[in-house]
Order: sequence, then C-alpha cells, then structure tokens
Amino acid sequence: MTEQVVQFYPRVEPSQVAKIGLFLRQHRRLIIATQWVVVVLYAAMVIIPAFLPLPAEDAHIWDNLRLFAQFCFWGLWWPGVMIATVTVGRVWCGLFCPEGALSERVSQYGRGKALPGWLKWAGWPFVAFVCTTVYGQLVSVYEYPQAALLVLGGSTIAAVGIGLLYGREKRIWCRYLCPASGVFAVLAKIAPLHYKVDRAAWDRHSGDFEPVNCAPLLDVRRMTSASECHSCGRCAGQRDAVTYSARSPFAEILDLDAPARTPDALTLVYGVLGVATAAFQWTVSPWFLQLKLALAEWLVEHDHFAPLDNDVPWWLLTHYPEANDLFTWLDGGLILGYLLGGGFLLGSMLLAGPAIAAGLLRTTALSWQRLTLALTPLAAASVILGLSMLTVSHLKAEHLWLGWLPYFRISLLAAGGLGSLWLALRLIAGARAGLLRRAGAVLAMSAPVALMSTIWTLVFFIW
Repeated sequence: MTEQVVQFYPRVEPSQVAKIGLFLRQHRRLIIATQWVVVVLYAAMVIIPAFLPLPAEDAHIWDNLRLFAQFCFWGLWWPGVMIATVTVGRVWCGLFCPEGALSERVSQYGRGKALPGWLKWAGWPFVAFVCTTVYGQLVSVYEYPQAALLVLGGSTIAAVGIGLLYGREKRIWCRYLCPASGVFAVLAKIAPLHYKVDRAAWDRHSGDFEPVNCAPLLDVRRMTSASECHSCGRCAGQRDAVTYSARSPFAEILDLDAPARTPDALTLVYGVLGVATAAFQWTVSPWFLQLKLALAEWLVEHDHFAPLDNDVPWWLLTHYPEANDLFTWLDGGLILGYLLGGGFLLGSMLLAGPAIAAGLLRTTALSWQRLTLALTPLAAASVILGLSMLTVSHLKAEHLWLGWLPYFRISLLAAGGLGSLWLALRLIAGARAGLLRRAGAVLAMSAPVALMSTIWTLVFFIW
C-alpha cells in the first residue's frame, strides 16, 4: 500500500488591508451605485458650465459654478487622481471612473465583437496621451469649460462607442485606448498597496470558487504588476490566493521578474516627463515668449500677416473674444512645436541616462527599460508638481496664504529625485559589472534627475 502525504495549510486571518479588498468584492452593488453618482456629477460638471457666461471679476469658487467646476476638475480631481494612483494604485479606474463604468455597462448590450489586431497595439495609450495633452493646450482646456466639454465629452463618447462595439462586460477602452491609461500604468508601479497573487496557493486550491469577471482583461493568476490592475477588488480572495496587500513602493521596480515593458518606459520619458512637462511650463517660459516675439516681428517686417490672424474656430485654437483671449495661427504653431519638439527633445535627453547606464552595465536583467522605470518617483513628483500649478492659480485668485508652497515644492521634488536615485543605486549595485562601469552608470542615472530638478527650479524660482 502506498502512503500519501497530506499537507494542511491553516487558514490565515486576513490583514486589515486585505479586508478592504474583501469588502470591495462583497459590496459590488455599493460600488456600482457610487459609480452612477460619479457619472451624474461628472456629466453635470462638464456640461452645465459650458453654457454659463464668463464669471465676474469679483466671483469666487464658492459662488460661481463655472469657477467651482474648473477648480474641482483641474485643481482637485486631476492632481488628486495622480496622487491616489501613486499611493493606493488605480482605484480611480476601478471604483470611480465614469468613462470606465459607462464603457463596461454599455458593453453588456453591445455587439460584443472580437478585438481587431490593430486595437491591441500597445502604443495607443501613449499616442492618445500626447494627442490629448497637445490638443488640450491648443484649446485651453484648463481655462474654458467649452474646451473641457469637447475634450472630456469626446473621450467619454469614444469610450461608450468602443464599449458598444467590442467585448462583453469588459473595459476595452480602458485597457487599450484610454489617454490616461499609460500614465496610470507607470505611476501604479510605485503604489505601496496592490493586489498580490500567490501562484502556489492559486494552483493548490481545490475547493469551489466563483469565476471573476476581470473588466480590464487581466490574467489574474499570472499577474505580477500593479500597472494594469484597476484595484476594483473583484478578485480579492479568489482561490484564497489574491490579497490586497502592502508592499515597499519600490518593490515592483526592484523585482527583476516583474515586467519592464518598452511602452511603459517610453510613456514615462516622452509622455510624463517630456510632453507633459513642456505643457506645464510653456506659458511661463521666457524662451517661448522671446521666440514668439522674434517670429512675429519677422513676419510683420516681411508682410506675412496670415500667421498673425486670430480668426480661428474655438475648437481648433483658443478663441474667446469676450475674455480677450485669442490664439493666432502663429501661437498654435509655436505651441505645437514647443510641446512636441521640446517634449521629445527633453524625453530623448532623459532617456540617454538609462541607455548609457544599460550599455555600461551590460546586464540582461538591467535593460534600459528597467533602468528608465527607476525614474518613476521623479515622474510622479513632476506630474503632481505640474498639475498642482493649476490648484495654486485658483488658490492665489482667492488670496489664500501660500507661504508653505515653496517648501512643499522643494520637498516633493527632492523626494522624487532621491527616490529615483535610490532605485537606480539598488539596481546598479546588483550588476556584475566592474566598479568603474557601475560608477559610470550611477553618474548616467543621476543626469535625468539633475535635468528635471533644473527645469522645475527654473519654473518655480527663476522664471
């Protein structure tokens, strides 16, 4: 008679963090109800202000719906979503996002078509982010609700359309096409809270279980990154193997078994640190102003007045005569060139650091993609600093005390820079290269941090 060894795995009491995930799984109706409340509020805040007149000069956030909506969207919501993604993962996507909720909902009644190959291209989120960022600057999306309705409303309509065409109870838009998805995927890598999958526990589970409908189409069993996970809680407790857990914010990037994808690396340097930084600072850049004045003077001297015409549709370039805010064709061309040319130039300069470091180390696991992801804390600090400029402009208009602001900016920039340097040092320390090569790699990885620190110092303290 053969003997069989039976192993018992005692059930472990879930931690307080794990209980949050289980709560979310057990209260789907509450989450869906919350999502519909967000959808209604989102629609009201996007649509109604677009039909209101310009606020009076003495109007305030608390007594003017147009200003209130502007502050909520661009002063609180957008930077708040970025902060939430860095701290707790993509909870905005999974629990609150109106576009995702609508897209998933309508897909229940849509055509349910199979996904075409072109739609699955990994570069769409990056392309969509760059296009949305540039177009938003051309039409002044942060300043005018008509532009916000066009950009945000257009994105929502596209999300619903994709939901009607493809998938069944899935978030095809969110996974493959959402302009913010690539940015969220990068920032979620350093979130200290994530859904951890125990592969061994998953494989040995033999009891009954309820299948999970993962809306963003993830293979939960093989999930090793927080990038694509929407943190909705639907898979919490699945097969006693999925738990909402705390981790070091640097754990994923230091884990050489975790994916280091090219789209994520390119989105980080060219999107978050490149084009987005150019979008945040062109309005205060003396270089932009000097170039504009020089070109305008040259055009006048040579009788080329067409580029100075400001009779342009508001949906193409900013055109609000009642606010004395009109972009010329020259303005539009310069903004386009500054954001794309300057953004991609900056991104290339930043990418040179990880590329040189990877070349020096010559270690397969330390590719330029993984070393680029070491800049994620710097990217998080940069995008939060940039978006908080909108918050600050509203607070200044209300004459609130902002004496704390320089210290906040310096602290956040220092935290992002030091976090990236620490990650780079940890990665490089594990390489089998010689001392000189590792020292050179450290210097190469320090260059992007120094460059971004210089840029934000110019923006906040010199310009």
